Amino acid sequence: MRKPERIFAELDHVPASSERAERLYLEERRFFGKWDAILDQGKGPDWLRNPEIAKLVADAMRFFDGKRYDLLAYCIMSNHVHVVFTPLIETAEAYYPLAQIMHTMKGYSAGQANRLLGRSDAFWLHESYDHCVRNETELERIVAYVVNNPVKAGLVSDWQVWPWTYYPGVQASGL
Repeated sequence: MRKPERIFAELDHVPASSERAERLYLEERRFFGKWDAILDQGKGPDWLRNPEIAKLVADAMRFFDGKRYDLLAYCIMSNHVHVVFTPLIETAEAYYPLAQIMHTMKGYSAGQANRLLGRSDAFWLHESYDHCVRNETELERIVAYVVNNPVKAGLVSDWQVWPWTYYPGVQASGL
């Protein structure tokens, strides 16, 4: 699915302002919602349905927790993953870069998953939906969205029974 080019082209002509930023933010959310709804229908490769692969991905997300980022929540679905984390300070002047965190997380898990699956092609899509959280209210909304993804997809009635959902202090069964 491609972003609606017309809408984003129109936004390119809106002068930089809080109005432009807000409109761009709303369009990105709308696009994400449509893309996520397609994924929740089970479209695309479902390698993460394999518990061994899902565990490998969960372990990869937890590996640098407390070292490069604070892991706040994640949900592993059959064909996609949602993860929420806060990058930690790498040096006195900078945080660990998001691109580096994602590259390490995706690179390691892709290599290991492909080895287990006996394949060598791309495991993850090149694209991802990265979003910087603006405030505490938005963080709460996003975490609720992430942990409730299997409920929204109709897979379980309570997020805590989904084996591949994690929220600090509350672990779902199977982890």
